[in-house]
Amino acid sequence: MTFHRPELHVTPESGVLDAPAGVLLDGDTWHLFHQYRPTPDAPARWAHAVSVEGPFDWEICDDVLVPAGGETAVRAGAVVSSGPGLDLYFTSVTAAGTSIQVAHLDELDEACPVSDDEFAVDKRIRRTGDVVGDREGHVRFRSPCVVPDWESADDRHAGHDGWLMLCVTGSGEAPVPVVLTSPDGRSWDFIGPLTFTGDPGFDAASIVVGPRIIRLRDEVDGNIYDVLLITLEQDGIDISGYLVGTLREATFDVRTPFTRIDHGHDFTRPRNTNVTPGTVKPEKRYLQSVLFGLLNGVGRQDDPARHLSLEEESWANALSLPRVVTLQGGLVFQTPPAGLPDAISRSDRARSWTGLCEIPTGSSLTATLIDAAGNTAATVTHAGDTLRVDRSMNPHHADDPVASAALAQGDTDSLSIFVDGSTLEVFADGGAVTMASRVYVEGGCREIRVELDGDAVIEQYWSRGPGSV
Repeated sequence: MTFHRPELHVTPESGVLDAPAGVLLDGDTWHLFHQYRPTPDAPARWAHAVSVEGPFDWEICDDVLVPAGGETAVRAGAVVSSGPGLDLYFTSVTAAGTSIQVAHLDELDEACPVSDDEFAVDKRIRRTGDVVGDREGHVRFRSPCVVPDWESADDRHAGHDGWLMLCVTGSGEAPVPVVLTSPDGRSWDFIGPLTFTGDPGFDAASIVVGPRIIRLRDEVDGNIYDVLLITLEQDGIDISGYLVGTLREATFDVRTPFTRIDHGHDFTRPRNTNVTPGTVKPEKRYLQSVLFGLLNGVGRQDDPARHLSLEEESWANALSLPRVVTLQGGLVFQTPPAGLPDAISRSDRARSWTGLCEIPTGSSLTATLIDAAGNTAATVTHAGDTLRVDRSMNPHHADDPVASAALAQGDTDSLSIFVDGSTLEVFADGGAVTMASRVYVEGGCREIRVELDGDAVIEQYWSRGPGSV
């Protein structure tokens, strides 16, 4: 039996998952694509997973993109609805450099081909070639994010027309995010390097990668804003966050400067979810969005050989649970997806604990993850004004720093903890703060044990595990 592999998260059947590539929600059916390598030394390719009526029961389909015609890898990009099918924008890597290409699937179906060969390729996918290559003095276009463009730059109630692309150019040591637009998704006009008015909240010399964009209506002022998702590479680790504002042409007018999106040990490269037109009611379109991230805090610096899951179970890395995101007063809130408690009850080993509490500063609630032998695998502590995840007592994470985040003082403190295989995801104070960390729990998580200190009080709580109601 495997204990490290999560049941409700997306992982590779074998090999190394590098990054989420693109997600499309078609009614109630989720199509998720990710970049992975069948072995640590193999070239990167794209996998496809489908889940119907809730993003927890993933069927692994045939791969959709593999290196061809001199390519050394095909890397992450974006997926958008295109007529009855979909377009896959990906990074084509050759000895000469990188470019952005597109492939097409004529008809989208919740049933996908599943072959006995783990590395079989879906024959329905048809490449159409390069769409963005070196131009305007910029080279090595890569990592595209493609979303519908606005029909009017001044009136967002007018709807969408054409396409908007964010991607990265230049060297890996000094990447330059840029903006392009297209009327048809094939012919792209270069708008310019991404610039900011107002303080973006990070140094101009920062290494900015993986730009993605979502649109949300702020629940406080009612206006629709752009939420720019980026990852900063700093001292060998990834710091992912968001900015809130308005993108006009290639200039982002900052309302909320860079704010960390997750404070755990292992959350990076957040990716947006596109939707099939007509499947979301117009009045609900910008009320929320969904994002996924990679549960790996070091990104490109990752050494798969250091993963216990690769050594013992022949796979490495997982994607986060989907996170439902809303915008409130210029700040992003993240909550777990609907149906997660029931999915945990149907699982073999996953567990959760959710509580509404009163935790004054100076008091605390500590949730301890207990492994099969009764040992502590990690602790989650809500101390009123601080949230902490500590895995340093675990021999597989010995001496790791304690991850911590500041919490705002409120009337009621909430805490939700989800353990699934070697993944731990924590949501605090209504989703104002999230923390995701990988935790190797020997033999699986037997119990989430909760203890109070000082004047902390649990007003209500719910726990779920295999077979619970």
